[in-house]
Amino acid sequence: MRSLKQGRRVHVAGRVYCMSDESITNRVLQIIQKRTLTLQFLNCHRNILRMDLNSILSQLETNNEEEIKRLLHQYNGENSRTFTFDPKEEDLRSRLCQGLLTVLGRQVGSCCQSTCLETLRILSRDKRVLGPVGTREGMLVLAGLARLQAGEEGGDSLQEDAQTEEEERVVVEALKCLCNVVFNSVAAQQVGADVQLARGLCARLHAAHAGCHEVGLFSLRLLFLLSALRPDVRGGLQRELHAVRLLTEVLERTLDLRWVGPYEVAHPGLQALPIPAEDNERAMEALKALFNLTLSDTSDEGSDHQLRLVTAIMRHLLMLKTQTEDKTEEAHSHTINLLSNLPVSCLDVLIDLPVQGGQEEYSGKNMDAVQVLLDFMEKRIDKGANYKEGLTPVLSLLTEGSRYHREIRRYIKTQVLPPLKEVKVRPEIGSTVRNKLVRLMTHVDMGVKQSAAEFLFVLCKESVDHLLKYTGYGNAAGLLVARGLLAGGRGETLYSEDEDSDTEEYKSAKPFINPITGHVEEPMPNPIEDMTEEQKEYEAQKLVNMFDKLSRQQLIRPMGVRRDGTLAPLEEALRQPTADSCSSDSD
Repeated sequence: MRSLKQGRRVHVAGRVYCMSDESITNRVLQIIQKRTLTLQFLNCHRNILRMDLNSILSQLETNNEEEIKRLLHQYNGENSRTFTFDPKEEDLRSRLCQGLLTVLGRQVGSCCQSTCLETLRILSRDKRVLGPVGTREGMLVLAGLARLQAGEEGGDSLQEDAQTEEEERVVVEALKCLCNVVFNSVAAQQVGADVQLARGLCARLHAAHAGCHEVGLFSLRLLFLLSALRPDVRGGLQRELHAVRLLTEVLERTLDLRWVGPYEVAHPGLQALPIPAEDNERAMEALKALFNLTLSDTSDEGSDHQLRLVTAIMRHLLMLKTQTEDKTEEAHSHTINLLSNLPVSCLDVLIDLPVQGGQEEYSGKNMDAVQVLLDFMEKRIDKGANYKEGLTPVLSLLTEGSRYHREIRRYIKTQVLPPLKEVKVRPEIGSTVRNKLVRLMTHVDMGVKQSAAEFLFVLCKESVDHLLKYTGYGNAAGLLVARGLLAGGRGETLYSEDEDSDTEEYKSAKPFINPITGHVEEPMPNPIEDMTEEQKEYEAQKLVNMFDKLSRQQLIRPMGVRRDGTLAPLEEALRQPTADSCSSDSD
């Protein structure tokens, strides 16, 4: 029998001990007691954290600014990156919003104001607690701190007094709060429209020639949100506040443009420095707001001139670089979105300017901007994701530009659909732009496939024969069905009669091209070559019976092509010629 003094090896809490039974018991009790105390401490700490909001609410009722700042600063530090909140504390956070507005309505120092606004900005990430902020009183408090002239009377001018750094921080935090609240609260959107926040923002932008970057940035962002979420505000910005012209002026100042012609901005040059990061941020917000304002019809007196100025600025932006490649692509994306909203008649501004050395030229037109659009399109195709939002806008822009501007169409065709030489490979196989676009013609997303097919169709002057030459019937079938052109023919747009010459390689291979696949196939053995006539008739009847069975079970529905090129059930398509001949006059 082993002595207790000899001890034994035991495992406790992941460690190995050599001790007597009594020592083991004591050690286990110590560990249990230590862990119990740890759990009690953690629970107590959680209770303290839960009580923080109550202590903050109690402190807000006093006039002790320093203690308010201390508690709120601690809360802000703990929650600066919090975006999901505890539903159990929803009522406390709502009361905290109300308490903060009460403090902000009193005469407190700028440092206390900015700290309160920072807390309110964090709380405004939760749309469920914005009841007190989305009221008229709450919005007017924030608008006042943002130094926006709000109210029914509004204001068309704004005198920006010199501000200290702390006062500027208050304005910025108030604007950030307004952005969050307007985005998350429908009630706040309505109040923002009622008190004419947009008018105050326009007055701010008129006056802000060299103000704080963040004040300009968040003023533009708030204008973007109001114009996106409130159609009535958007209409007022267009008609009464002339915001398109205002935002054009903001872009001119931000990008430091120099006009050298009616619709021509001085070329940045190959050695031009990238757009500074802050200027680029403000320019992007202005572009997003302009996009909203040009969504609807902007036709009024002088609007054509203004929109052509916008087009000229967009061309300049396409030529510029930013600090990073990703930011440049983002800038080009916003530029393309805005160009897609403008009347297609304005797109001649993209190419009607002198051609300088090293620039793309075609038929005397400057094609630099068009080439940038093509490069952007190919880059988005190569990404292979998010085609609907990332690719379809530039496809739509290039399609409409090609449809209504002959020089743009002809130049793009030389880049996308050059004369055919390789006819032994299927049109969707390969790495050329044409191959990539043809692959998109059978994409699973209906919008993407229609955009790609329409673009190629326009480049072919909406000629079915020309389209089939580059894509094959199988890839083009979806477009032809949608356009009612299965029987061939042309679209409705009239195009010039410029020649579409074929290469010698294509002419010699044309008789051997499979019209379905669009390429010359290797000779295949004829499966019925060695059959007798009886065997051929038997197989044909067998095939008819299979189709009949599938049709009766409604697994397939045989279709035919009407005389107008549209699809119809086979019975209807076969009856139509008979009906036409019966209705014709006879002598």
